[in-house]
Amino acid sequence: MADECFAHPRLAAIYDPLDPDRSDLDAYLRIVEELGARQVLDIGCGTGVFALLLADRGIDVVGIDPARASIDVARSKPGSDRVRWFCGDVTALPPLRTDLATMTANVAQAIADPHAWRKTLRGAHEALRPGGHLVFETRDPTGRAWEEWTRETSYRVTEIPGVGSVETWVQLIEVSPPLVTFRWTYVFAADGQVLTSDSTLRFRDRDEVESDLVAHGYVVQEVRDAPDRPGREFVFLARRP
Repeated sequence: MADECFAHPRLAAIYDPLDPDRSDLDAYLRIVEELGARQVLDIGCGTGVFALLLADRGIDVVGIDPARASIDVARSKPGSDRVRWFCGDVTALPPLRTDLATMTANVAQAIADPHAWRKTLRGAHEALRPGGHLVFETRDPTGRAWEEWTRETSYRVTEIPGVGSVETWVQLIEVSPPLVTFRWTYVFAADGQVLTSDSTLRFRDRDEVESDLVAHGYVVQEVRDAPDRPGREFVFLARRP
């Protein structure tokens, strides 16, 4: 099940304007170029920002996400006809042989259920050609990033064209390592509607992720630092032999 911030049509429609700075994707674009990838599978593509950046560069892209509302937003964007969109998890994909599979931003951590995580790793492996790569990021749990997720540090009001002012903030619900649950609140000034979205992230340490990758047939080629959060995240680059 997708979180409400992705699955609720009203929240999916404002996801991009609430998070307009996607410079975190620059590192993934560089990896695509570094590997010479021409076919890419974007797992957890959301509203399609990364998939469309790739399509603009002439890359053959498949985007998949479990949230129908987010896929609908992606399909409404200019150039969306250059991407093949699927709603569901990786088991919903047709046979593929891609050069690269990606899970950007929170995608890997949002797959908190161990069974779903194993299924995702298997599905990505099947979608890759021999020699293809899987790349994703996950926060280093020792950084305790959740301690900064408070109303005081996150509260803001955003003016969105055609929508009006939207107040947003985040608050922790439960910290039970390796799981951390938090709630986003959205208040729409236009009609006073209040919506919430609860999310749970799994904070896996480096050894756990490497073991999972090896167990599912990958070779861990490299573990990098995240350029946008130096010292706070791991970026895994794994290869299907």
